[in-house]
Amino acid sequence: MGPAARLAALLAVLALRAGDPAEVAARGDTFSALTSVARALAPERRLLGLLRRYLRGEEARLRDLTRFYHKVLSLHEDAATPVSNPLLAFTLIKRLQSDWKNVVHSLEASENIRALKDGYERVEQDLPAFEDLEGAARALMRLQDVYMLNVKGLARGVFQRVTGSAVTDLYSPRRLFSLTGDDCFQVGKVAYDMGDYYHAIPWLEEAVSLFRGSYGEWKTEDEASLEDALDHLAFAYFQAGNVLCALNLSREFLLYSPDNKRVARNVLKYEKLLAESPNQAVAETVMQRPNVPHLQTRDTYEGLCQTLGSQPTHYQIPSLYCSYETSSSPYLLLQPVRKEVIHLEPYVVLYHDFVSDAEAQKIRGLAEPWLQRSVVASGEKQLPVEYRISKSAWLKDTVDPVLVTLDHRIAALTGLDVQPPYAEYLQVVNYGIGGHYEPHFDHATSPSSPLYRMNSGNRVATFMIYLSSVEAGGATAFIYGNFSVPVVKNAALFWWNLHRSGEGDGDTLHAGCPVLVGDKWVANKWIHEYGQEFRRPCSSRPED
Repeated sequence: MGPAARLAALLAVLALRAGDPAEVAARGDTFSALTSVARALAPERRLLGLLRRYLRGEEARLRDLTRFYHKVLSLHEDAATPVSNPLLAFTLIKRLQSDWKNVVHSLEASENIRALKDGYERVEQDLPAFEDLEGAARALMRLQDVYMLNVKGLARGVFQRVTGSAVTDLYSPRRLFSLTGDDCFQVGKVAYDMGDYYHAIPWLEEAVSLFRGSYGEWKTEDEASLEDALDHLAFAYFQAGNVLCALNLSREFLLYSPDNKRVARNVLKYEKLLAESPNQAVAETVMQRPNVPHLQTRDTYEGLCQTLGSQPTHYQIPSLYCSYETSSSPYLLLQPVRKEVIHLEPYVVLYHDFVSDAEAQKIRGLAEPWLQRSVVASGEKQLPVEYRISKSAWLKDTVDPVLVTLDHRIAALTGLDVQPPYAEYLQVVNYGIGGHYEPHFDHATSPSSPLYRMNSGNRVATFMIYLSSVEAGGATAFIYGNFSVPVVKNAALFWWNLHRSGEGDGDTLHAGCPVLVGDKWVANKWIHEYGQEFRRPCSSRPED
């Protein structure tokens, strides 16, 4: 098998490229890429059209019912309705025997609603699945955690970090969009169903508060009610060890639904528990955030994400500098690239304006039809995971001349061979709602990694291009380097994954912080060891 064939085989194993764009989109993965979320606007517009036609039909029907009502009412306004008039007597008999029956059993109402339901069923296959609702809810919890967002603020449409008495605005939307009680209930219920009461309680508390404020109002679209929120919140508190709160909420529930025997039994159980252990009534329950066993660097990672992309100040560290880079390449002599050295160990540089707006848009457009849920290696398998939320596609340079130009530019700047099999095809990634990639290495850390199936060694370097801007979040955090780089539209981030000895550089552990607000696109070019022997010579010194 030749090098190019080996590369193709690897990409098939990674399952990140499909043969037919029409088959790429999968229900249940809408939340994992913002471009897929944006596509969900189209079926909702179709549903709006269906509802508009339904409302017009109902308005016409109601106008006709109003006409009939006023016609009959006018005959009753005169206390001495002259039924002696045979014409009026006839119409009275006719109305009671025929007209009222036609009004009550009119088919027009059922025909209108049937047309709405039929239209919905035709659109239904294009709608997000329940898994998308769960994924979107988990994304809100992730943003809540990583950026220390206040749930009450989020429900009002405000992105605020609250630490003690300090309140910091992380993002100020041009238009506030608040959540309803039912919205907050659905987020809380996703956590509740996972047994995650740390997240369930604040969201359900907000749901209860909002439902209380609007009690008695009926909203067609709501799935939950105040009683539902009280029921779930009471049990969540009980599971968290706060029996007194569970009791008070259950008693409130019975005020609205006194015949519910299950909740009545719960009240008796909670009262008995408190009678047996009076100290539980005054004990303060401390909720512990669920542990993430695979993420040992969570605090550092989240701390770096909370800076929203910060680097050392250059004038304080003279070895960090900016320059115009040509890399002694004729290709760059007439148009050098602006280079910013971000960090020395690991060596990370940012090349500003590496691509143009038109090039970035072209690359996004080429990749969009092929996007599939991003996966990670798990033994011999490639699986979607909660710690990587995005969609990705692989683009060969034969797809469009812009990709050839991009390869030439990367090669001129890095001095490396970026043609297969010495480098992988361009990977384009679109992040989803709260999209992120928790701390990881780009290079293989296990001899059994699928990366070695290319027979071109490990990933020696990463060249990552920001194809879009974001309004907040989404920084690239280097955990052991203790710095993060914000998303800089059209810029490219470059770092070495391996020492010159061929050993992996542990300081390159990095993460894509959750996107707080915005649509983040990146393109990755991973360059392998083989083919670079004379371009980046080896060294026996571990520190090189």
